[in-house]
Amino acid sequence: MKKIAVLSDFHCGHRVGLTPTGWLPEKDENGEIPLWAQINKAHWAWYAREIARNGPYDIVFVNGDLVDGKGKKSGSTELLAPDMEDQSDMAVKIIRQIPKTKNCKIAISRGTPYHVSSSDGEDWENVIAERVGATISDQLWVEVEGIVFDLKHHPAGSGSLPHTRHTAVAKDRLWNVLLAEDGEQHKANVILRSHVHHHNFCGGHDWIAMTTPALQGAGSKFGARRCVGKVDFGFLTFTVDKGTFSWKQHIAKIIEQKSPLLKL
Repeated sequence: MKKIAVLSDFHCGHRVGLTPTGWLPEKDENGEIPLWAQINKAHWAWYAREIARNGPYDIVFVNGDLVDGKGKKSGSTELLAPDMEDQSDMAVKIIRQIPKTKNCKIAISRGTPYHVSSSDGEDWENVIAERVGATISDQLWVEVEGIVFDLKHHPAGSGSLPHTRHTAVAKDRLWNVLLAEDGEQHKANVILRSHVHHHNFCGGHDWIAMTTPALQGAGSKFGARRCVGKVDFGFLTFTVDKGTFSWKQHIAKIIEQKSPLLKL
C-alpha cells in the first residue's frame, strides 16, 4: 500500500501564495498586521497542521506553479518576495515540511512559464526539483501499485459554471483514451490537472479525472477583478493498494479569507 500527497499552485512569493514562517512581515508602517499577512499566516498554520496529520507519505506529487515569478503584469506590486531564490527557498521548505517515509519519491510537473521561468529561460522548478531530489517533467505518467497517474499542470480549459467545471478534465480523459488506443500515451486511471485553483472531478468505475485544490489563497488582482467562483485551498491524499485506489480531499475554511463588508 502506498500513500500519495498531491499538491499544486504554491505561488511562493505572492502575497497570498503559501508562505512558510519567517517570510511574512510582523507589522506594516502603521504598526498593524496587514490583512493579507493575517490570511497567509492562517494558510500556513492550516497547511503545516494538516499535512503533518495525514502523513507520512510514500510518494509526493507536486503539479506545477511552485513559484509566482516576477509579476510583470501587475508591476510586481503583489509580490511579497520578488527574488526568485527566495521564492525557491519557500517552495523547498513547503515540500520538506511534508512528512515522508524513508524511501519517499517526489515527482514534479512543470507549471506556467509566466510564473516559473525567468526572462533568460531558466526554469526555477528545475532548481527546486534538484534541491528536493525530485523527478521533473512537463507531463508525468507514473504507475503505482498497478494504478497509472497522468499529471500535467494545465487542464484542457476551465468551466465558468459550477456544473461544467469538470468538462475540461473529461476532455483530457477522452484524449487520453484515444491516444492510448493509438499507443501514444499510457491509459491512465487517475488524471490530475491543476492551474484553475478549484477542485472538481468526474469518473467511472476504474478511473477519475480532476482538478486539484491550490495552495494559493484568494486575493490576487487578476482573481479579484476578473474571476468568479470559489477558490479551493488545500491538497489531496491518495491511497493505492494492489490495483485499487481511494482519495481524500483536504480543503481549508479560512475565516480570515472572508471578504470584508463595507458599511456606509
